[in-house]
Amino acid sequence: MTTTTMAEAPVAPPAAKPWYKILYVQVLIAIVLGAIVGWLWPQLATNEWIKALGDGFIKLIKMVIAPIIFCTVVSGIAHIQDAKKVGRIGVKALVYFEVVSTFALVIGLIIGNLVKPGAGFGSGAASEAAVANYAKQAAGQKSVDFVLHIIPDTVVGAFAQGEILQVLLFSVLFGFALMSLGERGHTIRSFIDDAAHAVFGVISIVMRAAPIGAFGAMAYTIGKFGTGAILNLVGLIATFYVTAALFVFVVLGIIARVAGFSIFKFLAYIKDELLIVLGTSSSESALPSLMEKLERLGCSKSVVGLVVPTGYSFNLDGTNIYMTLATLFIAQALGYDLSFSQQLTILVVAMLTSKGASGITGAGFITLAATLAVVDPRLVPGMAIVLGIDKFMSECRALTNLCGNGVACVIVAWWEGELDRDKLKANLSKQIDPTDMETAITTD
Repeated sequence: MTTTTMAEAPVAPPAAKPWYKILYVQVLIAIVLGAIVGWLWPQLATNEWIKALGDGFIKLIKMVIAPIIFCTVVSGIAHIQDAKKVGRIGVKALVYFEVVSTFALVIGLIIGNLVKPGAGFGSGAASEAAVANYAKQAAGQKSVDFVLHIIPDTVVGAFAQGEILQVLLFSVLFGFALMSLGERGHTIRSFIDDAAHAVFGVISIVMRAAPIGAFGAMAYTIGKFGTGAILNLVGLIATFYVTAALFVFVVLGIIARVAGFSIFKFLAYIKDELLIVLGTSSSESALPSLMEKLERLGCSKSVVGLVVPTGYSFNLDGTNIYMTLATLFIAQALGYDLSFSQQLTILVVAMLTSKGASGITGAGFITLAATLAVVDPRLVPGMAIVLGIDKFMSECRALTNLCGNGVACVIVAWWEGELDRDKLKANLSKQIDPTDMETAITTD
């Protein structure tokens, strides 16, 4: 008789999580229930306690904005030094990321201003007096006052009062100071990285309350503004998906064509990774397999090892489009017309707040909150309007981010002269099976 030791005992695979415990499913159910309550019992839906469910969740999100912005911005800037160590590749990658990310932000602003998905939402949530007062304040605000407001009286005061623009200024200065320290700043850099993980852990806990917040926000929105509000929300989702598609097929398509390959063939090549992202709503879930495929596509290992991981912090095209569109939607829904300078502020702030937020559940919503707080604090409560549909847009954000980072890697490899054209053509033309490891190895 033989006995099986603990070391020899087979390890059973982890049991699949029941469907009702999946956060995404819980949020969808809460959205449907909230819409039904708001439609059938509008008086109940507009009760202050129902409204408090959505508002309470928004306050939980606002609670972590300042530490998240500080940790991600400082960490992102400080680690630029790591990218510079590899020379030209790092510099070229960062230049490409910022240029293409700016294109994504501008496209989101242009489409948002043309389509105006939030126009007519609940016949304008803001009163005429509020809008008039808003316009008067905007007109009376001097540029010098705005500049002076960016500078905090004290660093602690900026964090305590939630002045995001002031927190951003200090974060940028601290990040560059830390970068200049080089190896001497390694300990502080590691501490901030660990602190960022801890704060994102807080977000993961907060996001467990998302179904409750989504129910309250959707019920109150439908109860107060009527079922017509659903059309505006569906319009925002459709506008975002169409804008993301335009960015992928037109902007990335043109970039790909310049480098000599087809964006459609490239998307077909990474279809498995796209399906993984679609199921998880996180572009980081497909990171290992994407890097492997890009190497087999002809990109050098050094380029793939630098560009793809760095792109997950610096090249978030889908998140950028989402932030500009959602910010304009909320402003339009509340009845506020953002000035050109405020929309320019969206570009600058979103470029900073989006760094380092990829792959974290709820991170897109955090960056939106930070952007709204800087553009105009009165827009922050409007987050409750889009809370109920945020999950519908998270997949599109992640898919766009993945496509952007995949194309970026090929472009930088081509730019650096480290792209094997024969392997690129063979894989994209399906002359070899991208899943056939032995074939891929023999073609090296």
